[in-house]
Amino acid sequence: MGCCIRGRVTQWHDGAVTLESPLPVDTVTAIHATPHKMVAAFAGAGSQALAWLHGVGGSSRTILSAIDIYAPRSMEALLGFTPARFTSRRVARLMAARAYDLARAYRDEGSADPVFGLGLTATIATDRAKRGDHRAAVAVKDGLGVVTYDLTIAKGERDRAGEENLVSLLWLQAVAEACGVFGTPALPLVGAEALRIEYHPSDLLAACAAGERPLAVVRPDGRVVTSVHGGGSTVLSGSFNPVHAGHLGLAEAAAALTGLPVLFELPLLNAAKAPIGLVEARRRALQFGGVGPIALTRSPLFEQKAELLPGSVFVVGVDTAERVVDPRFYDGDRERMLASLSTIRRHGCRFLVAGREAAGRFRTLAQVAVPAGYGDLFEALDEDEFRVDVSSTEIRNGWVDTPAGSRPDAR
Repeated sequence: MGCCIRGRVTQWHDGAVTLESPLPVDTVTAIHATPHKMVAAFAGAGSQALAWLHGVGGSSRTILSAIDIYAPRSMEALLGFTPARFTSRRVARLMAARAYDLARAYRDEGSADPVFGLGLTATIATDRAKRGDHRAAVAVKDGLGVVTYDLTIAKGERDRAGEENLVSLLWLQAVAEACGVFGTPALPLVGAEALRIEYHPSDLLAACAAGERPLAVVRPDGRVVTSVHGGGSTVLSGSFNPVHAGHLGLAEAAAALTGLPVLFELPLLNAAKAPIGLVEARRRALQFGGVGPIALTRSPLFEQKAELLPGSVFVVGVDTAERVVDPRFYDGDRERMLASLSTIRRHGCRFLVAGREAAGRFRTLAQVAVPAGYGDLFEALDEDEFRVDVSSTEIRNGWVDTPAGSRPDAR
């Protein structure tokens, strides 16, 4: 029995009232707003996280099943054997893999919703002294690979309820990342407490990151494939940190003009920014679950993108269009710039240019000095067809005051 009082979960035990930690409503609401679904298996801790997820309406959109394991035989039933030591990264990964298999089996027939499995095993404070570390291992398995979170807890800093709360916050963070939810609060670690994260990407993602494959495409259902359909795409490239309504609205408006399906692109290499590692790339790609395919590439230049995605239309802002035709971005070599444009044309690609506000002025393709003979490569997306004045930077700045970010509902 329980109720919600000022955001806190209240539980009754033998007539006593125990106030637990605040219900993280914003984070849980953002998780339930995504199409991602999971099976969770946990041992030793984590029941608070499950209560949080069920404490906000919509948990049936997220949770397919939750398995609370305590007895060795229940662990054997899940894994097929009884591990010598329950609390380890290996066991968490095995639990996540089994949970992932169950999630795929429990997903509705014909559903394109992405699914994942979560495994958690922990040893925390109890009614007897423990000689070893208090710690928790959480693993998440999906089509993009396996992520493991290994948390060492400072002994004596918290009672059992406090350690349960910390482990449940870690579980919730892992779920949020698996659902593509950004802006969640940092874990309240103290002293020498440390969180170690390992990522074992799927073979296709690893091959892309290593340059062994030109791209890997994460489908809306969470599967990773090695190619896109033929015939070209409406390509919106970006860092998507995070994705927002402007990105999605721009892609929709552009596709309506081009008649080509939308493909989002996340370049791991960028001519003007630091490279994106696979751990971060996974987080950003997962935002597109149920939304549309996103290609991970190592192609920072549009001439490279054109070779990779022939027949495509690249949707860009006016500031990007200016850089495409500015010799300064080709080491001052105008001929190199023209050669790049010719390569893009040779592969049957072109640009659709959206206006953008800068310094209080809305600028369009009309202000871009397109070289003579290349006007056919550029088409304007009129202001009345699309205009959303929002940026990822503004959203990230808002996370200082907003406990949990969420992506726009694009389903």
